[in-house]
Amino acid sequence: MEPAFEIQGIMELLPHRYPFLLVDRVIELVPNDRIVALKNVTINEPFFQGHFPGKPVMPGVLIIEAMAQAGGILAYQTSPAEKRNRLIYFMGMDKVRFRKMVVPGDQIIFEAKILKFRSKVAKMSGTASVDNQLVAEAELMASFGDNL
Repeated sequence: MEPAFEIQGIMELLPHRYPFLLVDRVIELVPNDRIVALKNVTINEPFFQGHFPGKPVMPGVLIIEAMAQAGGILAYQTSPAEKRNRLIYFMGMDKVRFRKMVVPGDQIIFEAKILKFRSKVAKMSGTASVDNQLVAEAELMASFGDNL
């Protein structure tokens, strides 16, 4: 098991930056297997200004994007060291389901597991939970692109 990553370590692995970096911490990482990561959802998130005024709800597409970012970290750490200079792109999602709303004050726990891993494509299953209750699930695919 790899050590957990704080935000600075995450920023070394993902090209995303505020306001689109949606993973705050990696709790557990087992290359070739799984990752557990979290996001603290605060009222200060820019999307809450319009989604929805007076009834803030985190957009489902951003929950899936955060899940994909966690999966991207897993895919990056699973790839051979000599190939870790490539960008990883989110390329697909299947079997997406939303179960509950995510609101300010929630802490989302993301878990992604490798289903298939090839030299250019990774397929993963992912879940998002709040207080041990499933809020979203999906199968995700990522593609390894050009060198950084």
